[in-house]
Amino acid sequence: MATTSTQARTVLERFPAGGPRGSWPAEEYAANQRARGTNAQVVMDLRTDPFLVVTDTTTQ
Repeated sequence: MATTSTQARTVLERFPAGGPRGSWPAEEYAANQRARGTNAQVVMDLRTDPFLVVTDTTTQ
């Protein structure tokens, strides 16, 4: 039996999946956050369809 662990994530920003061809605003935003020291990554919310930039750390 496979097990999964649930890890709390903070959504930093949401981007629509239907952006212009060749445009990657979620990836660019995540790269800017990483340059500032935040461990940000892009995931897709399959239920509602946007790209989410998330971090494992809690932000305020």
